[in-house]
Amino acid sequence: MNDPEKRGAGDLVTSAHSGAGKAGKKSDDETVNGVVVKTLEAVEEPELDSRIAANGQPAPAPATKLEEGHSHGRKKTSEGSEHDANAPIYVDFEEGDPRNPVNFSYPKKWKITILSCFATMIAAYNAGGYNVGFASMTRDLNATTFQATIGLSLYALGFGLFPMVTASFSEEVGRLPIYVISAFGVLSMYIMVALAPNIQTVLVARFLQGGFGSTWATNVGGTLADIWMPHERGLPMSIFAFAALGGTGVGPLLGGWVEHNPKLQWKWIEWIEMMICAIYPILVPFMLRETRSSIIITRIARRIRKETGDARYRARIEDERASLATLIYISCTRPIHLLLTEPVITSFSLWIGFAWGVLYCMIESISLIFSTTYGFNIGQTGSIFSTMIIGSLFGMVTNILQERLYKKYHPTRGPEARLYFACVAAIAFPAGMFIYAWTSFPHVPWIAPAIGITFFIWATFVIYLAVFTYLADCYGPFASSALAGQSLCRNLAGTAFPLFTRQMFDRLSYKWANTLFGCIAVLMMPIPFKEEQVFGYGDGFEEVKKK
Repeated sequence: MNDPEKRGAGDLVTSAHSGAGKAGKKSDDETVNGVVVKTLEAVEEPELDSRIAANGQPAPAPATKLEEGHSHGRKKTSEGSEHDANAPIYVDFEEGDPRNPVNFSYPKKWKITILSCFATMIAAYNAGGYNVGFASMTRDLNATTFQATIGLSLYALGFGLFPMVTASFSEEVGRLPIYVISAFGVLSMYIMVALAPNIQTVLVARFLQGGFGSTWATNVGGTLADIWMPHERGLPMSIFAFAALGGTGVGPLLGGWVEHNPKLQWKWIEWIEMMICAIYPILVPFMLRETRSSIIITRIARRIRKETGDARYRARIEDERASLATLIYISCTRPIHLLLTEPVITSFSLWIGFAWGVLYCMIESISLIFSTTYGFNIGQTGSIFSTMIIGSLFGMVTNILQERLYKKYHPTRGPEARLYFACVAAIAFPAGMFIYAWTSFPHVPWIAPAIGITFFIWATFVIYLAVFTYLADCYGPFASSALAGQSLCRNLAGTAFPLFTRQMFDRLSYKWANTLFGCIAVLMMPIPFKEEQVFGYGDGFEEVKKK
C-alpha cells in the first residue's frame, strides 16, 4: 500500500519485525515502512508527575529491539550484548507519517481548528447571552435578580472545576469522545433551562452546562497544540482567543433583541442558542478527528497485537499511563501546586484572573449603565456588546504584529518575546477602565464609554493570549498544568465578581466602582515588564523539573 493513511496492521508488523531484526549496530530506533521500533531509552519522557510514579511501580527495565523470529529466552546481538526476548517492542510514528496529528494536511488542520473554535464561541456566548434575559426570567420564575445572577457565576464555577477532573479522561479515551459527550451535555442543559419551572432548576442546569462547556475551552487549546507546530500557532491561537473573548459579546448582541421581543424573551434566548449549538455535533463526523497522538499510536499498537497475537508490540504511553484515579489526582493537585509555588504562574494567574473577573462584572454592568444612564432598551443595550467583538478583532490584528516580533526576537530573548504587546496591554487595561468610569454620565455621548469598553476588551484579549503562549513556552511538558492553574484562578474570579457587582455599584456609583478596578489594574501593571528580570528565561520549567 502506498497510501500511508490506509496502511494496515500487517504492514506495520512487517515493518516492525524488519526493524527489530536490524538491531545491533544500528541507532536506537529503526524507521521502516511506516512504523518506528524504539528501545525504552529512546522513548524516555518526563514523568507524569515528580511526586507520583505511573501505576505506582518503578519504570520497566530498558527494552531493546529483537531479532526476527526470536520468541523466548535471551539472545545475543551482533554486538554480543544480551537482551530479553520478552521485552516490549515500542512502536511510534515515523517522521512525516500523516496519521500523526502534527502531520495532518493543512485543509484537515483548518477544519479541526475552525470547528473547535466554533465550539469555544458557543461556550463563550452562552455566558453572556444568559444575562440579558434576566428581566423576563425573574418575572416568569418569580425570582430575584440576584438569584438569576448566581446562574452567571455558577456557569463560570462549572467552567473552572470540571476540567480538574475531566481533563484526565482524554488520557484514556482521547479528545474526540470528550467533545461529543460535552456537545450533548450542553444541548440537554439548554432544554433544562428553557423548560425550568423554577430558578433552582435554572441554577443547577447552568452549573452543569458550564461544566460540559468547559471542554470547549480547556481541550481546544490542547487540540491546537496537537496539530500545529509552535511557529504555526500564532493565527490559530488568535482565532481561539477571539472565539473565547469575542464570543462573550455575541450572546448579548443576539440575545438583547430576542429579549426585547415580548413574544420571545428568555426562553427563546435558550432555544435559539441551542439551535446554533446543534450545528456542532452535526459537523463533528465531517470535520473533527482524534488529535491526541498517544491515543492514535496506542490504537495502532493494539491492532498489531490483535492481528499478530504478539503481546510485545506496545505504545510507550501504555506502560507510562497511570490509573485513572491517579491521573485525576494529578490533574487536581498539580495545577494548584504550581499555582502556589511558581511565581511566574502566580503573577500571571492573578493578572488574567482579575481581568476575567472584571469582564464578568462588565457583562452585568453594561446593561445597568446604558439602561439607567442613557435610557437604552434591552435590544440597544445588547448592541453595545458588539464592542467586545470589535476589541477582539483589534486583538487579532495586534497578534499579527506580536508574532512578527516573536519570530524576530525569540532567538535572543526566549519566551519573553511573547510579551511585547502584553506590556502595552498592561497600560491600556486600566486606561480602558478609567475611560469607562469617567464617561458614564448622561451629558457625555454613549460612544465614549463604548470606546472605554473596546480598550478594555482589546487589552484583555492581548493579556489572555500572552498568558497562554508564554506559560506554554516556559513550562514545556508541564504547560497543561500551568495553564490549568491560571484557568482555575480565572474562572473562580468569574464566579465571584458578578455576585457583588450590583451591590458595589449601588454603594460606590458607576464611576468610583470602575475607578477602583482601574486602580487595582495599575498595581498589576508591572507584571509583564518584570518577567524577564525577575524570573529569567525558562526558569519555571527548570524549577518544576526539580520539584
